[in-house]
Amino acid sequence: MKSSEKNDTKILEELKNTNALIMQEISNVIVGQKVIIEELLISLFSRGHCLLVGVPGLAKTLLISTLAQVLNLKFNRIQFTPDLMPSDITGTEILEEDRSTGKKVFRFVKGPVFANIILADEINRTPPKTQAALLQAMQEYEVSAGNETFKLDTPFFVLATQNPIEQEGTYPLPEAQLDRFMFSLWIDYPSRDEEKRIVRNTTGYREPVLKTVVRKEKILDLQNLVRRIPVADHVVDYAVDLTRKTRPDAEGTPDYINEWVSWGAGPRACQYLILGAKSRCALDGRPTPDIDDIRRVAHSVLRHRIVTNFNAEAEGIQPTDIVDKLLQEM
Repeated sequence: MKSSEKNDTKILEELKNTNALIMQEISNVIVGQKVIIEELLISLFSRGHCLLVGVPGLAKTLLISTLAQVLNLKFNRIQFTPDLMPSDITGTEILEEDRSTGKKVFRFVKGPVFANIILADEINRTPPKTQAALLQAMQEYEVSAGNETFKLDTPFFVLATQNPIEQEGTYPLPEAQLDRFMFSLWIDYPSRDEEKRIVRNTTGYREPVLKTVVRKEKILDLQNLVRRIPVADHVVDYAVDLTRKTRPDAEGTPDYINEWVSWGAGPRACQYLILGAKSRCALDGRPTPDIDDIRRVAHSVLRHRIVTNFNAEAEGIQPTDIVDKLLQEM
């Protein structure tokens, strides 16, 4: 075994232990939501971004701020509203006087996007122009102002929330912008026992003290490790075939896809299936992913990339139902 491979094996074991410590620390504040936390970490180590869908009051903001504390990352929350401007996110240039020369010069004041973890709260409440400002930063990891370009600090992790109930006065994200998000995560209500624990934990004097588990330099190393993990050909074939079967009128597409789907997932879905599988196996301390890792991240990767048609809506068929059906057959 080469020294680099031995080193990666050691880092994998370290990552497995780190993952356990992160989950333990977050559980001191957040009750339940183990699967959601796991998928947030998978997305973070894959250098992806997440769309969180859930009704108000399910501790989405608390979950993200807790994650930022445990990882010792700078966290900013942006409340998206109809009057929010792109400069309110990225920053703006102001004109000020240089006291030494007396001349007036422009100075760029950085906006809240200059952080490691960004919570874009209710992203569908703001117009497309403002949405695009954040999505450009997500894609390019930089912000342009005037003739200058400012690099964002890494790791850079965006979590955008949407309320699935209230749609009046919203600006739904177009499919091309939804595709920028690696995962779409649905946060559900807690179980009865979990809800009892939430009430007990949040109505007393207890103030949990969180410990920093890993720092950002180490997170960057772990992100690079995920990219180095090898993937077997049959796992890549499974990811590609699964993605291609979501597309109507393609070769080998099931009849129900042609009946229910207007647009299927694009190539970015294949990439995120593989990256998600790599991160999942790395967090588990395994050296390479298998098909089960692809299947475990399939819903989160595909559900927001499948556009159903009127036939599906009339029959009450959701994208998650289509992914279920594809996974049963493959």
